[in-house]
Amino acid sequence: MCGYQGLNTDIEFNNKTGDDELAICAYNMNLTNARVGQNNGGIWSYLNIGIERCTNIIEGIQEYGDLSNARTSYYLGETLTMRAFLYNEMIKLWGDVPARFESVTKNPDVLNTVKTDRNIIYDQLRKDLKRAAELMPWAAECPAGVNNTTQRPSKAFALALLARIDLSYAGYALRPDFIQVGGGAPYSVQLNTKDANLRRELYAEAMDACGQIIAQEDFKFKSDFEDIFRTICQDVSIYSNTEVIFAIPCPKNRGQFMNYNCINVKDVSKGVRNYAGGSTNACQRVMPTLYYDYDKADKRRDVTIAQWLWSTATPDGWSDDRMQNTFPGYTKKPLYQDLKDLHNMSLGKFRVEWMSNEFNSSGDDGVDFPIVRYTDVMLMYCEASLGGITGDVPAAGTIDAQQLFDRVRQRAGLESKPLNMENLMEERKFELCGEYVRKYDLQRWGLLKTKLVETRARLDNLIAHTGEFAQVSDTVWFKYKKVDPAIAAEQYLYQGDGATADAAFLLDSVYGRNLGENTRPEKFNSSNGWRSKSVLDAYTLAPEDKEGKTNFLLYKDADLIDKRQLWPIFASDVAVSNGTLWNDYDY
Repeated sequence: MCGYQGLNTDIEFNNKTGDDELAICAYNMNLTNARVGQNNGGIWSYLNIGIERCTNIIEGIQEYGDLSNARTSYYLGETLTMRAFLYNEMIKLWGDVPARFESVTKNPDVLNTVKTDRNIIYDQLRKDLKRAAELMPWAAECPAGVNNTTQRPSKAFALALLARIDLSYAGYALRPDFIQVGGGAPYSVQLNTKDANLRRELYAEAMDACGQIIAQEDFKFKSDFEDIFRTICQDVSIYSNTEVIFAIPCPKNRGQFMNYNCINVKDVSKGVRNYAGGSTNACQRVMPTLYYDYDKADKRRDVTIAQWLWSTATPDGWSDDRMQNTFPGYTKKPLYQDLKDLHNMSLGKFRVEWMSNEFNSSGDDGVDFPIVRYTDVMLMYCEASLGGITGDVPAAGTIDAQQLFDRVRQRAGLESKPLNMENLMEERKFELCGEYVRKYDLQRWGLLKTKLVETRARLDNLIAHTGEFAQVSDTVWFKYKKVDPAIAAEQYLYQGDGATADAAFLLDSVYGRNLGENTRPEKFNSSNGWRSKSVLDAYTLAPEDKEGKTNFLLYKDADLIDKRQLWPIFASDVAVSNGTLWNDYDY
């Protein structure tokens, strides 16, 4: 579900308009969604199959394995971790699901297990992950063949996943007041546990888990923000060379992480590096309001948000002289960053030109799907130290949370800020945009509906040039700089047969994007390569355009958001469950 599940939020949205895709993202899910709801071929089936296989392996190793053997011990820890990962994915999608921690082979009656309070599952996953962290060493010390790689779990991933589960457990979620077989129980967005002492225990546990990782593996914190994503795009899986702690591995020419998350390049076949043609779904878009939320000095902004798409086309009505004036020195075609409208800002963290391999024409790119990276662990430690959204502060940890928070900001080129929940929530927004965590952050903080409705109102203000956006400009003025030919050949231009471009140009001296930059700059001179472009069309930022087509439809109905934060168990799965499954939340 890369590109769909985890969207929409206050900072990211899915730009696809098909009914099934829109239902997934716009909080309007149905019982028969064709994308994900097929019996025996849908996500419910595959996640349950994965959990059952893990359970079989766990039981086999525990009964027959020699746990004094380091490799056997690792395999048990790995499988406990992966089962916890799959169960957590089920809870993120459906909330309460059957708790089956015995295999069907060992106990056929588990097939009759009904939907279970997710807290019971959380408690078992916590036990399993703490055991897994004891069984598995750090990545560098794992057995030969599975050591120093992000493609296999290690102690760090077990601990990071434990911290994620602890934070979710201690926070808010859409849930029924009690389990009622057959459904119909009252429900609301509420705390998973009303026990403040338990919440404090969960935050202490999360701090300890993250603290162990930080104490052992602080080398994972990379000094350059952009380089984090270059290594992801290059499919670097050597653990010590990347900030990623665990990624779902994809063999070459399989998997579509880049396809769904990269800057769209479908119109520059054999123009941009690594791209000879094929599908780029590029589902993720960045909310234009996020651009204005970043501090202008924040180095993360222009990595996270691409306000351009690559192009080799001659703009309508442009003469050869104007092309050469704007892009001097090309012979075939120029490859240039085409400045886009506000509604068409792309996620910039994942770029085809940063890949090591050529993008596959089928859309299968072979790039691993990153699940958690080190800076997320640092920020989880900070959040746990505050006692989360409820302020259930645990005992102080051994690591200074304010210093961790400052390091994240310093890498972004920013000064220190006091560590509090408001600033922490903003920092996670700026650091982790596009990494499929924001929706679940907002859910556990009890703020998903609030932030979505607030963002829709902010978009309306942006359209109308009112409120905080009274000083926004409809026009952007800019010019280009030519990339050194050697650098262009190495980093930007397609190098295979049939290359269409022979010079690369990057946006330079962009003026008009920041608030208050709403008059033409004095240095503007069209005879010297300066250009201007209108970038704000009211219809493109509205929920529907002139023809009634969906556009910025973040949610179908504000009143549905807190009823549709979770998916229904699909009709095809309920039908074959022998009464063990049902739907809540008025599905």
